[in-house]
Amino acid sequence: MVRPRLSLTPLALTALLATAAPLLAQEPPPAPPSRIEVDGEGTVYRAPDLAVTQLTVMRNAPTAAEALADVNKAIGDVSSAMSEFGVEKRDLRTAGFQISPQYQYDNRQDGPQAPPKLVGYEVRNTLSVKVRDLTKLGALLDKAVTLGVNEGGSIQFEIDNPTEATQEARRLAVADAKARAETLAEASGLKLGRVLLIQDGAIRREPSPPMPFAEMKLAAAPPSPRVPVEIGENAVRADIRIVYEMRN
Repeated sequence: MVRPRLSLTPLALTALLATAAPLLAQEPPPAPPSRIEVDGEGTVYRAPDLAVTQLTVMRNAPTAAEALADVNKAIGDVSSAMSEFGVEKRDLRTAGFQISPQYQYDNRQDGPQAPPKLVGYEVRNTLSVKVRDLTKLGALLDKAVTLGVNEGGSIQFEIDNPTEATQEARRLAVADAKARAETLAEASGLKLGRVLLIQDGAIRREPSPPMPFAEMKLAAAPPSPRVPVEIGENAVRADIRIVYEMRN
């Protein structure tokens, strides 16, 4: 019995070898390099150089027009006086305005409650003031009270231009992340390689807590001593995430 013989032309043989070569030479892909991901935080403290305070005038009167006229007079006087303390027009803003009817409720001893009786109107106008010369803040508050500000507000201390503090906080955050990565690498018996990724997180500017000033009454007596003001420090925080390659 004669067995059939497989015969390939040179062209077919070349094609077969070309197809099989990649399959024979293919090797498993190398494992990805080890990596470590760390977070860093940097905090910088700076004395604030800007204060934002809310000055509110509140009046009651039998009619809305009377209450509004009283408030307009007082808030106008306060606004005009701000230039004495170096406050520019751009730093004045109306932060709130409200007109509220005032009702009287009479409770009867017997029978249904009497309908509420309109007895007047309450008007509030709040002026937001940016004070850039903090040495004048106490005197400014005193003046505002004498001119008619009679409802409590708050003082918020801020950093007007936080760019330098922000950049310093970022540098500290990067150094913090690197120090953490080095500690972890050393504990694992490895070394840090190149940086694979840096993510800049949110910048948090944390002003000092608002300083309330208690409810004030319209001044009829000579001005009180200057309001004492302590500005403290503000914190600027930066968060950074870095991915390092790890080496043996």
